[in-house]
Amino acid sequence: MAKLRLDKFLRDQGIASRSEIKDLVRKGMVTVNDTVVKDPAAYVTSESDIVKVNGERICYKEFVYYMLNKPKGLITATEDKAARTVLDLFPEKIRRRDVFPVGRLDKDTEGLLIVTDNGAFAHDLLSPKKHVTKLYEAVLDIYPGEQAITAFEEGVDIGGYIALPARLSFISESDPVIARVEIYEGKFHQVKRMFKAVGATVLELKRLRMGEVWLDESLKPGEYRELTDEEVAMLMR
Repeated sequence: MAKLRLDKFLRDQGIASRSEIKDLVRKGMVTVNDTVVKDPAAYVTSESDIVKVNGERICYKEFVYYMLNKPKGLITATEDKAARTVLDLFPEKIRRRDVFPVGRLDKDTEGLLIVTDNGAFAHDLLSPKKHVTKLYEAVLDIYPGEQAITAFEEGVDIGGYIALPARLSFISESDPVIARVEIYEGKFHQVKRMFKAVGATVLELKRLRMGEVWLDESLKPGEYRELTDEEVAMLMR
């Protein structure tokens, strides 16, 4: 069982800033096992001690994992001076945990984005050695023909680089042309460049799945929820 200083326990859960936490503790607003504790440096056991702030229990989570349905118009970054980022969709309590998006989606791309504070998890998920698949749905300006499927399977040249083989299928061949492509890597503007290589332009792009985890269809653009333990486990395989 992990023993932590009370102020670190609360800071890790995004309760408040370090200075605000010290004030809360010293004002007697924090209890441990129903006993008021006024020493921010007091140690608590994260798994067994019951910590409350203003009577509300604070359950310790070493890491958090969120599924976000990224809307168009936001950049995938932790901060930006000129534009809104995906983290602007999260409340301060979550942002205080120093969460960050895993990988990136272009500003005009929507769909599944994982947000976490677990650096090792993110590194593994993005590692080329893992070959975590990503499924996208694209609306195209034209139907590039059946030959595009073969080209994707063989690996297309996206400008001095041959993309890894990808799976391409078509949901609709006209009005509008809708394709789904599953890739195993994440180069800059990769999906758009792959379709350009076969003569088509991507008009809209949405990520539907990472690994075995699908975007929750109940999430509207801009909404998020915590990943289930099962979903986290699937991404860690």
